[in-house]
Amino acid sequence: MARVIVRSWQETYRGLMADGVLDDPGQVAFRERFWTAALVDERYRANRVAVAVRDGAVIGVAMAGPPAAAEPGWNLHLYVLYVLAEHHGSGAGAALLDAVVGTREPAALWVADPNPRAQAFYRKHGFVADGAVQVEDGVREIRMVRSGVPFPASR
Repeated sequence: MARVIVRSWQETYRGLMADGVLDDPGQVAFRERFWTAALVDERYRANRVAVAVRDGAVIGVAMAGPPAAAEPGWNLHLYVLYVLAEHHGSGAGAALLDAVVGTREPAALWVADPNPRAQAFYRKHGFVADGAVQVEDGVREIRMVRSGVPFPASR
């Protein structure tokens, strides 16, 4: 899972995020510690985690859970959704999204801007930009939200 996240960051954020962060040799070990905690630590118990596997290898990872701060209109935050670039368009991303955020659930997420491919993916699944912007790790992000209106399954 950690290797998929780090490789996805390198594929997605090159040019948006500092190379020193993307190429940090300690990044995989750091992410492994995070995922170990996310999977076993009581404070992450309410989170939903899913992986996409092809030919016995993890190709995508997703995690959603309660937002850090309560927000009106949604009570689920998509924290992680990454699929290796060679598997974009395979349906893995949609399956991961459906696994951690039900098609009828209101939810929010932060997505890099610019990242037209990801933003189009989320729009296809009922998310819209709500005007909120933040900068994290030097990357500008916009918030996208989905209301609780039923949205057709993406499969």
